[in-house]
Amino acid sequence: MQHRFIAIEGNIGTGKTTLCHRLADSHGYALVLEQFTDNPFLPFFYEQPERYAFPVELFFMTERHKQLQEHFAQPDLFRNTTVADYFFVKTLLFAKNNLNEEEFRLFQRLFTVLNNSYPKPDLLLYLHRPVEVLLRQIQRRGRDMERNISAAYLTEIQEAYFDYFKTEEEIPIVVLDLGEANFLSEEQVYEAIVALMHGEFEKGLQFRSL
Repeated sequence: MQHRFIAIEGNIGTGKTTLCHRLADSHGYALVLEQFTDNPFLPFFYEQPERYAFPVELFFMTERHKQLQEHFAQPDLFRNTTVADYFFVKTLLFAKNNLNEEEFRLFQRLFTVLNNSYPKPDLLLYLHRPVEVLLRQIQRRGRDMERNISAAYLTEIQEAYFDYFKTEEEIPIVVLDLGEANFLSEEQVYEAIVALMHGEFEKGLQFRSL
Protein backbone atom coordinates (compact mmCIF):
# COMPACT_ATOMS: atom_id res chain seq x y z
CA MET A 1 0.00 0.00 0.00
CA GLN A 2 1.66 3.20 -1.19
CA HIS A 3 -0.88 5.44 0.53
CA ARG A 4 0.17 6.60 3.98
CA PHE A 5 -3.10 8.31 4.94
CA ILE A 6 -6.48 7.16 3.62
CA ALA A 7 -9.75 8.84 4.50
CA ILE A 8 -12.94 6.84 4.05
CA GLU A 9 -15.89 9.16 3.60
CA GLY A 10 -19.58 8.82 2.87
CA ASN A 11 -23.02 9.89 3.91
CA ILE A 12 -24.59 8.91 7.23
CA GLY A 13 -25.14 5.16 7.34
CA THR A 14 -22.97 4.26 4.36
CA GLY A 15 -20.65 1.95 6.33
CA LYS A 16 -17.43 3.97 6.45
CA THR A 17 -16.59 3.15 10.08
CA THR A 18 -17.31 -0.54 9.53
CA LEU A 19 -14.96 -0.58 6.54
CA CYS A 20 -12.23 1.19 8.50
CA HIS A 21 -12.46 -1.39 11.28
CA ARG A 22 -12.15 -4.24 8.81
CA LEU A 23 -9.20 -2.65 7.02
CA ALA A 24 -7.40 -2.11 10.32
CA ASP A 25 -8.09 -5.67 11.46
CA SER A 26 -7.05 -7.37 8.22
CA HIS A 27 -4.13 -5.12 7.21
CA GLY A 28 -2.86 -3.72 10.50
CA TYR A 29 -3.49 -0.09 9.62
CA ALA A 30 -3.46 2.60 12.29
CA LEU A 31 -7.06 3.58 12.94
CA VAL A 32 -8.61 7.02 13.47
CA LEU A 33 -12.34 6.95 14.22
CA GLU A 34 -14.68 9.84 14.81
CA GLN A 35 -16.10 9.82 18.34
CA PHE A 36 -19.49 11.22 17.37
CA THR A 37 -21.28 9.73 20.39
CA ASP A 38 -19.18 11.98 22.65
CA ASN A 39 -20.84 15.10 21.23
CA PRO A 40 -23.27 16.19 23.98
CA PHE A 41 -25.18 18.46 21.60
CA LEU A 42 -25.94 15.86 18.92
CA PRO A 43 -29.19 14.40 20.35
CA PHE A 44 -30.53 17.94 20.84
CA PHE A 45 -29.47 18.91 17.32
CA TYR A 46 -31.54 16.15 15.75
CA GLU A 47 -34.56 17.41 17.72
CA GLN A 48 -33.97 21.18 17.29
CA PRO A 49 -31.43 21.66 14.48
CA GLU A 50 -31.67 25.45 14.22
CA ARG A 51 -31.01 25.95 17.93
CA TYR A 52 -28.16 23.48 18.35
CA ALA A 53 -26.43 23.55 14.94
CA PHE A 54 -23.59 25.87 15.91
CA PRO A 55 -22.53 24.13 19.17
CA VAL A 56 -22.80 20.68 17.58
CA GLU A 57 -20.60 21.67 14.62
CA LEU A 58 -18.11 23.55 16.79
CA PHE A 59 -17.72 20.53 19.07
CA PHE A 60 -17.21 18.21 16.09
CA MET A 61 -14.58 20.51 14.59
CA THR A 62 -12.50 20.91 17.74
CA GLU A 63 -12.64 17.19 18.56
CA ARG A 64 -11.66 16.16 15.02
CA HIS A 65 -8.83 18.67 15.01
CA LYS A 66 -7.52 17.46 18.38
CA GLN A 67 -7.71 13.82 17.34
CA LEU A 68 -5.90 14.29 14.01
CA GLN A 69 -3.28 16.58 15.48
CA GLU A 70 -2.44 14.13 18.26
CA HIS A 71 -2.35 11.18 15.87
CA PHE A 72 0.06 12.72 13.38
CA ALA A 73 2.21 14.30 16.09
CA GLN A 74 2.99 10.81 17.39
CA PRO A 75 3.25 8.51 14.36
CA ASP A 76 3.06 4.75 14.88
CA LEU A 77 6.44 3.34 13.89
CA PHE A 78 4.97 -0.13 13.33
CA ARG A 79 2.03 0.93 11.17
CA ASN A 80 2.87 2.78 7.98
CA THR A 81 -0.70 3.46 6.87
CA THR A 82 -3.43 5.36 8.69
CA VAL A 83 -7.09 4.89 7.79
CA ALA A 84 -9.68 7.35 9.11
CA ASP A 85 -13.46 7.31 8.87
CA TYR A 86 -13.61 11.02 8.13
CA PHE A 87 -11.88 13.81 6.24
CA PHE A 88 -11.51 17.04 8.21
CA VAL A 89 -13.15 19.05 5.42
CA LYS A 90 -16.43 17.28 6.22
CA THR A 91 -16.51 19.66 9.18
CA LEU A 92 -17.01 22.56 6.80
CA LEU A 93 -19.46 20.71 4.56
CA PHE A 94 -21.82 19.79 7.38
CA ALA A 95 -21.51 23.26 8.90
CA LYS A 96 -22.40 24.93 5.61
CA ASN A 97 -25.45 22.73 5.38
CA ASN A 98 -26.57 23.27 8.98
CA LEU A 99 -25.63 26.85 9.92
CA ASN A 100 -27.15 30.15 8.97
CA GLU A 101 -25.09 32.62 6.96
CA GLU A 102 -23.65 34.59 9.90
CA GLU A 103 -22.80 31.47 11.89
CA PHE A 104 -21.12 29.85 8.90
CA ARG A 105 -18.99 32.92 8.22
CA LEU A 106 -17.58 32.76 11.74
CA PHE A 107 -17.23 29.00 11.62
CA GLN A 108 -15.31 29.16 8.35
CA ARG A 109 -12.73 31.50 9.88
CA LEU A 110 -12.08 29.06 12.70
CA PHE A 111 -11.92 26.14 10.28
CA THR A 112 -9.32 27.86 8.10
CA VAL A 113 -7.00 28.30 11.06
CA LEU A 114 -7.28 24.65 12.13
CA ASN A 115 -7.19 23.00 8.71
CA ASN A 116 -3.45 23.47 8.15
CA SER A 117 -2.30 21.55 11.23
CA TYR A 118 -1.85 18.09 9.69
CA PRO A 119 -1.48 16.41 6.27
CA LYS A 120 -4.25 15.91 3.78
CA PRO A 121 -5.00 12.27 2.92
CA ASP A 122 -3.16 10.60 0.06
CA LEU A 123 -6.48 9.08 -0.99
CA LEU A 124 -10.07 10.01 -0.22
CA LEU A 125 -12.43 7.10 -0.85
CA TYR A 126 -16.08 8.14 -0.83
CA LEU A 127 -18.57 5.30 -0.37
CA HIS A 128 -21.71 6.18 -2.29
CA ARG A 129 -25.11 4.58 -1.75
CA PRO A 130 -28.62 5.67 -2.79
CA VAL A 131 -30.50 7.59 -0.11
CA GLU A 132 -33.12 4.87 0.24
CA VAL A 133 -30.37 2.36 1.06
CA LEU A 134 -28.91 4.74 3.63
CA LEU A 135 -32.31 5.12 5.31
CA ARG A 136 -32.66 1.34 5.61
CA GLN A 137 -29.18 1.01 7.08
CA ILE A 138 -29.79 3.84 9.55
CA GLN A 139 -33.03 2.20 10.62
CA ARG A 140 -31.34 -1.19 10.91
CA ARG A 141 -28.63 0.04 13.29
CA GLY A 142 -31.29 1.63 15.44
CA ARG A 143 -29.57 4.63 16.99
CA ASP A 144 -32.26 6.56 18.84
CA MET A 145 -30.79 9.98 18.04
CA GLU A 146 -30.88 9.21 14.29
CA ARG A 147 -34.55 8.25 14.15
CA ASN A 148 -35.64 11.60 12.64
CA ILE A 149 -33.05 11.78 9.85
CA SER A 150 -34.91 12.40 6.61
CA ALA A 151 -34.24 11.57 2.99
CA ALA A 152 -34.09 15.31 2.29
CA TYR A 153 -31.34 15.82 4.87
CA LEU A 154 -29.28 12.93 3.48
CA THR A 155 -29.70 14.31 -0.02
CA GLU A 156 -28.45 17.73 1.13
CA ILE A 157 -25.36 16.14 2.67
CA GLN A 158 -24.69 14.14 -0.47
CA GLU A 159 -24.95 17.25 -2.62
CA ALA A 160 -22.59 19.14 -0.29
CA TYR A 161 -19.95 16.43 -0.69
CA PHE A 162 -20.19 16.38 -4.47
CA ASP A 163 -20.12 20.17 -4.74
CA TYR A 164 -16.89 20.14 -2.74
CA PHE A 165 -15.35 17.26 -4.70
CA LYS A 166 -15.65 19.28 -7.91
CA THR A 167 -13.39 21.96 -6.39
CA GLU A 168 -10.73 19.77 -4.72
CA GLU A 169 -7.74 19.33 -7.01
CA GLU A 170 -4.91 18.58 -4.55
CA ILE A 171 -5.77 14.97 -3.65
CA PRO A 172 -7.25 11.93 -5.42
CA ILE A 173 -10.97 11.52 -4.68
CA VAL A 174 -12.49 8.19 -5.68
CA VAL A 175 -16.28 7.91 -5.52
CA LEU A 176 -17.13 4.21 -5.23
CA ASP A 177 -20.72 3.30 -6.07
CA LEU A 178 -21.62 0.47 -3.68
CA GLY A 179 -25.37 0.32 -4.21
CA GLU A 180 -26.55 -2.28 -1.71
CA ALA A 181 -23.32 -4.30 -1.68
CA ASN A 182 -22.29 -5.59 1.75
CA PHE A 183 -18.53 -5.75 2.35
CA LEU A 184 -19.02 -7.61 5.64
CA SER A 185 -20.99 -10.58 4.33
CA GLU A 186 -19.73 -10.54 0.73
CA GLU A 187 -16.02 -11.30 0.73
CA GLN A 188 -15.61 -10.54 -2.97
CA VAL A 189 -16.94 -7.03 -2.38
CA TYR A 190 -14.41 -6.39 0.37
CA GLU A 191 -11.54 -7.76 -1.72
CA ALA A 192 -12.58 -5.56 -4.65
CA ILE A 193 -12.47 -2.49 -2.40
CA VAL A 194 -9.02 -3.42 -1.09
CA ALA A 195 -7.74 -3.95 -4.64
CA LEU A 196 -9.14 -0.57 -5.64
CA MET A 197 -7.42 1.15 -2.73
CA HIS A 198 -4.06 -0.27 -3.78
CA GLY A 199 -4.33 1.47 -7.12
CA GLU A 200 -2.75 4.72 -8.21
CA PHE A 201 -5.00 7.67 -8.95
CA GLU A 202 -4.62 11.11 -10.39
CA LYS A 203 -5.53 14.10 -8.29
CA GLY A 204 -9.12 15.23 -8.52
CA LEU A 205 -12.48 13.52 -8.79
CA GLN A 206 -13.02 10.12 -10.37
CA PHE A 207 -15.75 7.47 -10.23
CA ARG A 208 -15.61 3.70 -9.83
CA SER A 209 -18.13 0.91 -9.37
CA LEU A 210 -17.79 -2.68 -8.26
